[in-house]
Amino acid sequence: MSLLKRIYRTLFPPPPPSRYFRFQVKCKRCGEIVEGTVDLYNDPSLEYEGGPPVYFCRKVLVGSGRCYHPVEVTFKFDENRKVLERQITGGEFVE
Repeated sequence: MSLLKRIYRTLFPPPPPSRYFRFQVKCKRCGEIVEGTVDLYNDPSLEYEGGPPVYFCRKVLVGSGRCYHPVEVTFKFDENRKVLERQITGGEFVE
């Protein structure tokens, strides 16, 4: 490994794999499967409801061109960034 690559990896390490929450949805109109990603450090917003901290994230996904039907997904995470609740409009989750 060259010296420059070692320096670069030391200064800019890759993000840990737990930083991203990945999911797949299936469009209800055309059946296309679309993959989405939530950056757990930047995307969720804190909801202020007086109870324990709950983080909210909303994503709108559109497929690659078969149809342009939007699939809206909302997630709620706890303070440890574990999924508490998920909802979808315009499609269904692929497990």
